[in-house]
Amino acid sequence: MTAEIISFGEPLFEFSQVKESGDGPDYLSGFGGDTSNFACSASRQGASVAVLAHLGADVFGDKFVDLWTREGVNTDLVVRNPQAPTGIYFISYDERGHHFTFARKGSAASLVSPDQLPEDAIKAAKLLHTSAITCAISVSSCDSVFKAIEIAKAGGTLTSFDTNLRLKLWGLDRARGVIHEAARHVDFIMPSVDEAELLTGLNDPDQICDFYLNLGAKTVILKLGKQGAMYATGSQRNRVAGNPVDAKDATGAGDCFSGAFFSQIVAGKSLEDSLKYANAAAALTTLGFGAVAPIPFKKDVEAFMKERGVL
Repeated sequence: MTAEIISFGEPLFEFSQVKESGDGPDYLSGFGGDTSNFACSASRQGASVAVLAHLGADVFGDKFVDLWTREGVNTDLVVRNPQAPTGIYFISYDERGHHFTFARKGSAASLVSPDQLPEDAIKAAKLLHTSAITCAISVSSCDSVFKAIEIAKAGGTLTSFDTNLRLKLWGLDRARGVIHEAARHVDFIMPSVDEAELLTGLNDPDQICDFYLNLGAKTVILKLGKQGAMYATGSQRNRVAGNPVDAKDATGAGDCFSGAFFSQIVAGKSLEDSLKYANAAAALTTLGFGAVAPIPFKKDVEAFMKERGVL
């Protein structure tokens, strides 16, 4: 199995409430999980992508394999566990807003262990991508993330780590410790500015970038929401403006951004050009609902960039 990008993490099958009661369905099903969304985004931009994921031998696992097959994402590294389920979650709504209820404890993804990692495939890839959520779901999954990064470094494979912070999964102190340790070992650390404020206690984007560079990350990609994003290395940094749109739903926009960004990096594009492309893709994905369905394809992103004059 060869792929330019390997995305390692937990897929989650989604049920989103569409009505309170009465005839017809109460929930609409869909797909979630940050690293799965990332893989679909990168694939739609033309990158060669594989998912490294453990699923249950159940109907929800089947649906993810079908999704990835449709999306052109390689599934050779997918492991089906007959003793553990695929994780699921529910989105419900009331007068206080939307609420997430997770059923992921003991999921197949949470049971992954370092000795199950596909070393040859990781070493053969151009980039290994994973996230803080993959660390948060269990101790063995966290150990597997650090082992995967170690394998990637030994093989000359670039590594990226998204700080996706989910405090329902773990406490801030543990999250901070694990995420900061991961930053010491990766090529790309990808925090959003609101997460970084919690993790570092800083609110100035330049200071946040300096913090992660000083930890040891080679490149910081700081997501600034509607304001776009910035990159920083030891020798250069710049902010790249976002693309204002009439957003409908920001679900998965950060994952779309990351997948689009790395599709360009593995294609040899500069940090600046890759961020311009990622900003455009993220803006477009907010025009639809859900995490996967509205992710734009390469031709749509390029047309949008040409229209906005950001090519």
